Amino acid sequence: MGIWSRLGGVINNYINDFTGETNARLKSDNYSRIYSDPDLDAAYEELDDFLNNKHSHSQRSEDNYAFSNSGFTGVKLPPEELRTDFEYLGVPFGADGEKCKAAYKKLLKIHHPDRHAGHEGNYKKATEKSAKINAAYDRIEKWRNS
Repeated sequence: MGIWSRLGGVINNYINDFTGETNARLKSDNYSRIYSDPDLDAAYEELDDFLNNKHSHSQRSEDNYAFSNSGFTGVKLPPEELRTDFEYLGVPFGADGEKCKAAYKKLLKIHHPDRHAGHEGNYKKATEKSAKINAAYDRIEKWRNS
C-alpha cells in the first residue's frame, strides 16, 4: 500500500469523524457494551450540543465564574482581554496573585534595564521589555483589585 493510499485513508477517516459516520459506528451496541464510559459520552454530547449551537450565549452564565467537576469553585475568571497579559507573564490564564507576582519578579530581574546598562542596544530592549512586563502585571492587578 503506497503512501498516497494511506494518506487518503487518513483523510477519509478524518472527514468521516466530522460527518458523524464514525460516531454512528462507535455508538453501536457492541461498542457501548464493551467500551462504555459515561463521562466520555456526556462530554461528547456536550460538545455536540455546543457545536450545533443548541445552547445560546444568553443561557450561559453571564458572570463568567469557574466551575469544577465537584461544583462551583467561587473563583471569578478574568476577562478575555487579559489572556495575553497572563501569557506575557508566562502563567496560566486566571492564575492566582502569588503565581503572577512570582513570574513578574522573575521576568523583571532578567529584563531590568539596570542589568543591561553597559550596552546601548540591550539597554533599550530591556527598557521596552520591562515596560511591557509592568503594564501586563498592572492590568492584572487592577482587575484583581476591582
